[in-house]
Amino acid sequence: MIEPPPLLVISGIAGGDNPLRGFLTAYRATTGEQVWRFWTIPKPGEPVSETWKGNALPTGGGATWLTGSYDNETDTLYWAVGNPYPATDGDEREGTNLYSNCVIALEAKTGKLRWFYQFTPHDLHDWDATEPLVLVDAEYRGKPRKLMLQANRNGFMFVLDRTTGEFLFAKPFVKKMNWSSGYGADGKPRLLPGNNVTAAGVKGCPSVRGATNWYATSFSPDTRLFYVMAVEDCSIYRQTSRESQGYEGVRDPGDPGLKYLRALDIQTGATVWEIPQEGPQEANYSGVLSTAGGLVFYGETGGGFAAVDAKSGKTLWTIHGNQAWRGCPMTYMLNGRQYIAVASGSNILTFALR
Repeated sequence: MIEPPPLLVISGIAGGDNPLRGFLTAYRATTGEQVWRFWTIPKPGEPVSETWKGNALPTGGGATWLTGSYDNETDTLYWAVGNPYPATDGDEREGTNLYSNCVIALEAKTGKLRWFYQFTPHDLHDWDATEPLVLVDAEYRGKPRKLMLQANRNGFMFVLDRTTGEFLFAKPFVKKMNWSSGYGADGKPRLLPGNNVTAAGVKGCPSVRGATNWYATSFSPDTRLFYVMAVEDCSIYRQTSRESQGYEGVRDPGDPGLKYLRALDIQTGATVWEIPQEGPQEANYSGVLSTAGGLVFYGETGGGFAAVDAKSGKTLWTIHGNQAWRGCPMTYMLNGRQYIAVASGSNILTFALR
């Protein structure tokens, strides 16, 4: 008899803006025994340690605070890795600083690395890669492929082959972008001049909060659109010492930001439609949910909770929640009826069709 694989509980760690050595760990669910641990920052002499030049490696960051995604067919675990430390000071960490700002693909039962891809090499803007990893089976440029989608904090939407890690596509989903002119066929960014962070301060776009962040994105196989809450914003980035956590990024008061719900074409990267969110962007960390009924649900910056047409972006319904959104909408079935639920402050709001 073949013994079934163990049930595993897999967890990353927080603390991305502090000196640490990030890791991902799997525990046996029945006993709590550690089965494997994958370090996102190598020790000196280990593979990829040569991508670090200087004294920052022992506490180089690489937190793993967002939950990963899992492909049951291939037993592959995908996890996004956070920024290097110090965040805006790269003097003691020259190089690409692997595996920071990466997606890592691991064999789930062993923790063995299958492949990785780095979104932002040698990050100086705190653009950690801890945004949702969306697994999609779809036709891509004429043939069916197993894809991974991510709207990254650095302002680019990425399409990868999740089986091999092959870079397929990257295109900006924001207009305020001054650090890169795009990605080459080798999957590496083409850097623009004037973006090395200094003690005096440099204006960088996207902002330190990112062109998006941890909140949920969604793909609809019906419309073949990728739905993202995007932020058009910039920050003044300043290089600071390790003692002060090597991080500083503040909003440019003369350049106020604006948030949008955007529907993106994964074949071209084009914005098919968008809905501007009036009001302070800090008031809205709502994620996005698309359904087979052709709807997209999300929290509005103005405090409402809305449903829009997934194909056209037309707002169909909204209700005022009078809250700064911090939760992402989800859906479930009960007794044959579909419900939508979302956390609104200290309340849970639940909706269903009549």
